[in-house]
Amino acid sequence: MRVRKAVFPAAGWGTRFLPVTKAQPKEMLPLVDKPVIQYAVEEAVAAGIEQVIIVTSSQKRAIEDHFDLSYELEQVLEAKGDIEMLRRVRHISDLAQISYVRQKEQLGLGHAVLVAKDLVGHEPFALILSDDVVVGPRPCIGQLMRVFGQTHASVLAVAQVPAEETSRYGVIDGEQVDDPHDGGRLYRVRGLVEKPRPGTAPSNLAIIGRYVLTPKIFDKLEQTQRGAGGEIQLTDALQALMAEQEIYGYAFEGVRYDAGTPMGWLQASVELALERPDIGPAFRRYLAGLDLRD
Repeated sequence: MRVRKAVFPAAGWGTRFLPVTKAQPKEMLPLVDKPVIQYAVEEAVAAGIEQVIIVTSSQKRAIEDHFDLSYELEQVLEAKGDIEMLRRVRHISDLAQISYVRQKEQLGLGHAVLVAKDLVGHEPFALILSDDVVVGPRPCIGQLMRVFGQTHASVLAVAQVPAEETSRYGVIDGEQVDDPHDGGRLYRVRGLVEKPRPGTAPSNLAIIGRYVLTPKIFDKLEQTQRGAGGEIQLTDALQALMAEQEIYGYAFEGVRYDAGTPMGWLQASVELALERPDIGPAFRRYLAGLDLRD
């Protein structure tokens, strides 16, 4: 079955970016001139996703406003003759069919996925965490969708991280699959460990915020007990799913930025700006002229 829908959890408090996220969703923080979540939605659409499901909270109306029509703004741009900007603004509301569902309590990633169950229905779906911005020659989620088409099993995006950073991630115990078409990127997952203590990780392959999941995950999430912090952990549900279905990890092609942390957001802002043909050359000259000595 083809993957048509993508779920975007966006109900968290964004405490790492306080105080700016007191009234501004972290998903709406700009990377150059587009909000973080727009990069993720554009990635999904480029991969062939038809329906976007955004899990929000009462504090996230700005996300809905961003992807909605803005008649007044369009009229102003049209009157000014700024046709290029008018095209870009209209493009946002035309990106995809977007639905919203409220997560009334922030009970973890697993719970955020579960509240989207009725909108997803009984079909495989993509799960995209917009904090992870991935830039590459092919949409990251599209790479996972291709693997799902081959395996008909859930697929997790993974990337190698330094050993001292594995405690920040879910980490897989994976067996490399001998598939000449994937160049050693595909792994059969044998186990998952959430944020392993230093020195105890089964590998250095960390789960990054892209997944393609079978609908069976909803059954497992409904059976998952609340863990640390009273949250329903997606990793626990994936562990239970492995008892019935295979799960694969895929070392995707592309550069990933952790825009969910201030340092990662700054790095993404600088590097994406440098890649822009309209401002990149001038920005590069500006950076070269800075005195960065301590």
